[in-house]
Amino acid sequence: MYQPLSNEYPPFFQPYINMVGNMEINRKLKNQLNAIDDFFVDIPEEKRDFAYSEGKWTIKQVLAHLIDTERVMVYRAMRFSKNDATPLEGFDQDAFVANTDVDAASYNDLVDEFLVLRQAHLYFFKSLKDADCKKKGISNGHSVSVGALLYIIAGHADHHIKIIKERYLNI
Repeated sequence: MYQPLSNEYPPFFQPYINMVGNMEINRKLKNQLNAIDDFFVDIPEEKRDFAYSEGKWTIKQVLAHLIDTERVMVYRAMRFSKNDATPLEGFDQDAFVANTDVDAASYNDLVDEFLVLRQAHLYFFKSLKDADCKKKGISNGHSVSVGALLYIIAGHADHHIKIIKERYLNI
């Protein structure tokens, strides 16, 4: 079973990697589908536009951020898995969120968009061999492996769900 080594990602991603633990990564990513669906669907309507502090994102904005980040990370993983050595730039998550009109988006559509996106990505993830997972590229000035990106995707989603539970829903 593939697990990324500490030299396969920048240290600031360590908390996301740790959140995944020892579960096989494709199983973890697939299991998140139902867990994320159940979690976001159960959030009361009055909380969906709530931000726990001035300048913090609303739950709808966090959901949009999860969608954006999944797209970016999978794009990186795809490029690196195909041996594309072109260094990739980072992205400004705050600018992405600021330029997403979540007020015009249906909350349920955002949830469905994330789920459909993840379902499509699962086919890509499943196609990767251990050798592909070890391939590296440069992203935002840092070396990162394809496999580490999969762990980062899963850990990132779990991280935000944990924050929503603790800071938005007080559970």
